Amino acid sequence: MTTVHPASRMGIGIIGAGRVGAVLGSALRAQGHAITGAYAVSEASRERAELLLQGVPLLDAPAIWERSEVVLLAVPDDQLGPLVSGAAEAGLIPGGQIVLHTSGRYGTQVLAPAEKAGAIAIALHPAMTFTGTSIDLPRLQGCPFAVTARAAFLPIAQALAVEIGGEPFTIAEADRPLYHAALAHGANHLVTLVEQSRETLRSIGIDEPGRFLTPLLSAALQESLGRGIGALTGPVARGDAGTVASHLECLGEVAPDVQRTYRDLSRATTEAAYAAGAISAEQRAALLSALETN
Repeated sequence: MTTVHPASRMGIGIIGAGRVGAVLGSALRAQGHAITGAYAVSEASRERAELLLQGVPLLDAPAIWERSEVVLLAVPDDQLGPLVSGAAEAGLIPGGQIVLHTSGRYGTQVLAPAEKAGAIAIALHPAMTFTGTSIDLPRLQGCPFAVTARAAFLPIAQALAVEIGGEPFTIAEADRPLYHAALAHGANHLVTLVEQSRETLRSIGIDEPGRFLTPLLSAALQESLGRGIGALTGPVARGDAGTVASHLECLGEVAPDVQRTYRDLSRATTEAAYAAGAISAEQRAALLSALETN
């Protein structure tokens, strides 16, 4: 764990008591920080705040800005820029505050209006999937946190990440979009891929597809994290173009959407396997031909 001196106890307001904001607020309160208030729009967010932030008042955004030394913005990416700009234009940012957001996509540039008003800008993104429940709190321990801030303020950002339980890693402003794309591609599309596999198994009468997929996917994930493309198994790794063609044929009959995903991923897998020397040029050509003609 990176050693960083803990930050002073501060009053922290949360704008966006969603899955991320409420959990991080709970973690920070456990470290002795006071949660001055939470802004929650939806009924689900209000219920989440009541569970994870018991006793914390639900306030409007202007009140959060007014009474907080730290303002934690945990809102959807597309709302972040307009939120900060609107607060600055309305004169809600008094200056001297720490304003931090949890978006993976953005660094601190999106907080430029707050900086102009005298705030300290920090981007702090935990690289994990949140459920918005207390289950997330132990998962924060050792979680990588992508930190972006001006050099003078990096120790503050790192200290907050460590207090939450995470391991801070500095990510340059220009690298944030690609960093976030990599994480979203792996985590979000994995969910889509697994759900397509589950639905395909259900189509042949398997009521509990998770029982079939759990040992296979668990091993595949663990191996791929450690070995990369060297963990590849299955028809592409064997150069079995006939099997790939058979898969495409049956998927086209019952699940055209899955067939499209299968085709695209098989093409990418074929090229990766060839580049790694796992299949020959002849096997690559046969696989790509099957993917084009079926």
